[in-house]
Amino acid sequence: MIAEIKKNARGYTARFERYMNHSAEKVWAYLTENDKLGQWFTELRMGELREGGVITFDMGDGTFDHLTILELKTCSVLKFTWWEDTVRFELFPETEGCLLVFTEEIKSITPQTAKDLAGWHVCLDVIKALLDGRSIENRMNDWEGWYPKYIEAVEHVTAE
Repeated sequence: MIAEIKKNARGYTARFERYMNHSAEKVWAYLTENDKLGQWFTELRMGELREGGVITFDMGDGTFDHLTILELKTCSVLKFTWWEDTVRFELFPETEGCLLVFTEEIKSITPQTAKDLAGWHVCLDVIKALLDGRSIENRMNDWEGWYPKYIEAVEHVTAE
């Protein structure tokens, strides 16, 4: 299912939900431990896991950007800067697993927005697959399938 994208007073919010058949602790490990984080988002590396800590983004050209951790509650909330925007992972434990809610607060829609949203969509699917012991063979094919849907969703919300 596509993310819910809404306009608000500060810009836009994109909200994704994924139910995981795994504990919040296991999902948390994929968000915060570099060996697991690198399996679903190769450019990210966790620095010091604390509010004010840094997550490093490898730009692929020998340079690195630093994203700041804004909120951290172990096995519950990880929020950090995403350049001009912010992203937030939140885990809600349930009887047989947990609900992962990912939210991106977007200040303004750019040509990159739909690309990023399709990317986050695939990343969340990859986390779920990895936890389930599966792999997604061709992430780019999945991204190419979701990207037009996010273009349409972004166009719709900006037209409102």
